[in-house]
Amino acid sequence: MTETADDLSAPLGQGTARAKRRYRLPFTGFQALAVLLGLFLAIFAGFAIFNDNPLGGEPIVSIALPATPPDEKPAAAPSAGSETAVKSAPRQPASGEQKTVTIIDGSSGARHDVAISGDGTENSEADAPQTAMTGIDPRLLEKSRYGMIPVVSDGLKPFTVYAADADRVKAAKMPVIAIVIGGLGVGAAKTLDAIMKLPPAVTLAFTPYGSDPSKLAERARSQHHEILLQIPMEPFDYPDNDPGPQTLLTTLGPEQNLDRLYWHLSRFQGYAGIANFMGGKFEVTDAVMQPIVREAAKRGLGYFDDGTAPRSVAGSLAASQAMPYAKADIGIDTVPTPAEIDRALVNLESLAKERGTAIGVASALPVSIERIGAWIKTLDSRGIMLVPLTTATLKSKSG
Repeated sequence: MTETADDLSAPLGQGTARAKRRYRLPFTGFQALAVLLGLFLAIFAGFAIFNDNPLGGEPIVSIALPATPPDEKPAAAPSAGSETAVKSAPRQPASGEQKTVTIIDGSSGARHDVAISGDGTENSEADAPQTAMTGIDPRLLEKSRYGMIPVVSDGLKPFTVYAADADRVKAAKMPVIAIVIGGLGVGAAKTLDAIMKLPPAVTLAFTPYGSDPSKLAERARSQHHEILLQIPMEPFDYPDNDPGPQTLLTTLGPEQNLDRLYWHLSRFQGYAGIANFMGGKFEVTDAVMQPIVREAAKRGLGYFDDGTAPRSVAGSLAASQAMPYAKADIGIDTVPTPAEIDRALVNLESLAKERGTAIGVASALPVSIERIGAWIKTLDSRGIMLVPLTTATLKSKSG
C-alpha cells in the first residue's frame, strides 16, 4: 500500500523510469545496412580481380554437335597457337599435280603466288559458287581470281552467242539504226526505265558499278535487250573527273591494267562486247590500249567506241585483231533538251539513209528515254529499221 501511495505521490514520469528502461544496440539499422553492402562489394571486387576466367560475363550458348560417323576418325585437336596456320593453309587438289602462278595486283602492282590444282582451278575465294544469269552458256565462262569472265569455247564467242535476235536479211536491204543507252547499273530506277520503256532492239550498256549490276543486267536480257559492259578508262582531266574504282590508267603497266580489266569482266555475264566509259586519254594511247583490245578480242568480245575521243586508236587495234568494232556516229543527248535530242535523231536518220547504217549513243535521262521512245515508233513509216548494235556492226563490216 505504501509502495502504491509512493507511486501516486511521485512526480509524473520519475517513479517508473527504471521499470521502463530497455536494452539498446550499439549501432543503428542504417549503419548495419551500410556495413553489409560494403562487404558485398568487397567480395564481388575480389572475385572479379582474382578469378582467372577470360570469358567471364560473356553470354554462353550450348550447341549439340552430331557424333562422329563410325567410319571417320575425329580430327586431332590443333596445338596451341596453330589456329592461324590451319586457316591459312592452301587447299590441296583432290588429284593432279599442283602448280603455282603469279598474280599481278591491279591496284598496287604487287605480285603474289597462287596455288592452282592440276585441273586448272585456283584455290582462292573465286572457288565460291556464283549465281548464274539466265541464258548464260557455262562453256563461255572461265574462272578468274575475281569471278567468272568470258572466254571462247568450242568455236563459240560471246559476241555471237549473246547478240540479240534480229532479221538480218531484212536489215541488209534497208537503212538501219542502232541505239546504245549507256551508264546503266548505277541507279536502279533509270536503269529499269530504259529496260522496260525502250524496245528490245535498243542495246543497253552497263557500268560495272552499283550494288547488284548482275541482277539488272539479267533483267535486261530477260526483256531481250542486247547488253554491253562499259570499262572505266582514264579521261584527260583525271583524277578531277574520276570514272570510278579500278579505272584503267595510262600510268599503270599492262599487267596491272589487265588485272583491273578482269575485275570489270567478272561483275556480270552475258554481254556481247565491251565499251569505253569515259577514257578520252586512255583510248588515244596505243601502248595501253593494245593489251586491252587484244585480251578482249581473245575472249570473243566486240568493242563499241562511244565516239567521245576523236583520235581513239580502238578501231585500228580492233581491225588488227579481227575484232568486231563499232563507233557511235552521233551523241543523241549531248545537249539534253527535247529540241536538241529531236534534232540529233533527225541527223541520225539522214546518216542512215546516206550510208545504210548509223549508230547513236545516249544516256538514260528521262527526257532522252521519252524522246527516243517516241521517235522509234515512227521509224517503220519512214523506211528505217531499228536493230541491235551487233547487227549494225556486222552490216557495216560486210558493207
